[in-house]
Amino acid sequence: MEDRKKRRRRKRTPARVAAQLKGKGQTQRKAFNYILQLGADDLEVLARYQDILSRQAGQFAEAFYNYLFDLPEIAEVLYAYERNGGDIGNLIKSQLHHLLSLLNEEPAGDIHAVGGRYFKRQVKPVWVIGAYRLYLNHLLERVSAMPEIPQADRQRLHAALSKRVFLDLGLILQAYWDEAYTGLQQEMVRAQADYARIRDLLANIPQLLWSAAADTCQLLYVSSAAEAFVHGDVSGPVPVLSRFRADDRESILAAWERAREGGRVAVEARMLTDDGAERWYRLMFYPCPGGEQVVERVDAVMEDVTENRATLARLEHLATTDELTNLANRTLWYDRANQAIAAARRTGDSRVVLMLLDLNHFKMVNDTLGHPAGDDLLREVAARLRQVLRDSDTLARLGGDEFAILLPCAEDPRKAGKRVAETVLACFRDAFCCQDQEFFLGASIGIAVYPEHGEDVDRLLSHADIAMYRAKQGGLGSLFYDPGKDASSVRHLQLSGQLRRALERGEFELHYQPKVDIHRMRVSGAEALLRWRHPEEGLLEPNCFLQVAEQAGLMTPITNWVLVTALRQCKEWWLAGTHIPISVNVSARSFQTPRLLDRVQCALKEAGVDGECLEIEITEDTLMSDLEHGSAILSQLSDERIGVAIDDFGTGYSSLAYLKRLPIDTLKIDRSFLLDMTENENDAVLVRSIIDLGHNLGFQVVAEGVEDGEVWDLLTILGCDAVQGYHVSRPLTRDSFSHWLKETPWQG
Repeated sequence: MEDRKKRRRRKRTPARVAAQLKGKGQTQRKAFNYILQLGADDLEVLARYQDILSRQAGQFAEAFYNYLFDLPEIAEVLYAYERNGGDIGNLIKSQLHHLLSLLNEEPAGDIHAVGGRYFKRQVKPVWVIGAYRLYLNHLLERVSAMPEIPQADRQRLHAALSKRVFLDLGLILQAYWDEAYTGLQQEMVRAQADYARIRDLLANIPQLLWSAAADTCQLLYVSSAAEAFVHGDVSGPVPVLSRFRADDRESILAAWERAREGGRVAVEARMLTDDGAERWYRLMFYPCPGGEQVVERVDAVMEDVTENRATLARLEHLATTDELTNLANRTLWYDRANQAIAAARRTGDSRVVLMLLDLNHFKMVNDTLGHPAGDDLLREVAARLRQVLRDSDTLARLGGDEFAILLPCAEDPRKAGKRVAETVLACFRDAFCCQDQEFFLGASIGIAVYPEHGEDVDRLLSHADIAMYRAKQGGLGSLFYDPGKDASSVRHLQLSGQLRRALERGEFELHYQPKVDIHRMRVSGAEALLRWRHPEEGLLEPNCFLQVAEQAGLMTPITNWVLVTALRQCKEWWLAGTHIPISVNVSARSFQTPRLLDRVQCALKEAGVDGECLEIEITEDTLMSDLEHGSAILSQLSDERIGVAIDDFGTGYSSLAYLKRLPIDTLKIDRSFLLDMTENENDAVLVRSIIDLGHNLGFQVVAEGVEDGEVWDLLTILGCDAVQGYHVSRPLTRDSFSHWLKETPWQG
């Protein structure tokens, strides 16, 4: 038994294959001999006249050559054989030799192998038949023309030659067909394997697939997953149609018809599942053209997109909704305000009212109870406001404790604005409950009307902002914008609109003021100072526009620009061989935003430098206004190896108990203490106290506003670490600072 298994597993070596083919050829020869009745008498007469028939082989060879090259198709095959490295002469000689050997009892070579070679070399059967016909005619002409052959033998010889030629021709063509059939079987095996792989692949993908004829709508293919989906009930060009909701089927069939006409179509529709749940599916129809660009069939793909739609809905919700209060956010509110203004502009007979609401003394809640309590309070405020406004009005939280209200299509804007403002303010009469405590909050509302107070949302919101601040300052509750009552509001409005375009136009620039190590007598850093090169008013310092920028909500993009620009300049100096860190001032509002660290990290990455290249400067009041929040931010900055400096130190009321625990690197003495220091002993004592305090806490101490050598000398005596001011250098442009670095005696 084991020996038989080994024999079955023996490899098909070339020798074994040749032996098998030879045995097959012998079997076929016997069958052909029987059919053709080729017997011993035939072979005897052929052998007797073999020499006579072979005498004019050269004449046949010439005719054979002419036959091969006179037919262009045969000639092209021969030339291709030669281009592939074959020898045409040897090939023709071997074929000619085979034909001439037919007169022998056994022809030369393996006839079955010859037929296989014909197939592989793309020799057509009709060409082979033509060659044998040519040779048979030659032989029969020899029989008729040779006087040596008796008349009695000519008929016998004629029949024997025909049988012999047909035998050889039949065996060769049979071998030809055998080779072709074997190749076809191999192709079928490969095709079946490919089909099985594709079938398994299509069965494993989550999409449902089918294909239907475009003209008859008959299904050509349905994937196993699709069949299972409809429980085997497969019919129609859209086999899953019956599973969809009735009011969606028409759109599916319309999509199918458009695909039949040549268009790629996708449609989404709803389906009730077996458990009663509703799911969304996307059907995609792909037309496949046949001849002359006529659609031959339509391929369809169906997939479940329920989760995708839910994800998109969630993303849209996140993009347009304030996460804390679930109200519309700034983006959605702006969009609806623009739509309302566009609609009012088209009709020309309605107005749009924009209201900006800011909570009074909200910061006190955050400071006393913490930010979580403040968030709870904001949510309660949002709930109350939502209850008193119409569905057609849009309530949004713009950020912090600022809310905005949009009243579209107002026929009497002042009456509508006043009524809504009174209703909104009434929400604040009752106490708010937070952490088992009651709070009474007020609110201030500024109101602007389109088109009286502006033609676009930005201008209207700026005007409402101005009115809101005026209402807050006057304790008026609500106020319509009135430019005539406040001349500064015009200036505020102008700057607000111009600031929004200043970044886009590249009107901001940074000036750099060096800091010098007073003991080592070398540059130890530089402070980046923002300037606005106003197209009409020239170079403006920050005190002329930063307050407006904060009110307009522009501090975040301005701070981002300052950080990136300053750090890129720092890297440029480093590449030039000057290794000095850069200091950047951060406003109170920017410091209090939760994404400050993210913006700093992004700026460092964009500039290609690490945290040691940056120092953040904040004022003493900024830090102490929310010490818990500030401490967390300072710790995060310290983890990134970013320096922290307390600017204008001495003007606020710092808690020394907290200062010594905070990751602070530098104290900057306010310039006001240096003005009379050389003449006023009390000022000198105060400066010395600050220096000693800073050193005892482990901080570096920098004096800013040093304008003469006398102050420099006194600071040196008092032990100050570094100075900056006009005595060292005024703030310089980028190019001027680079030139100053080359010329300064305080080489970095």
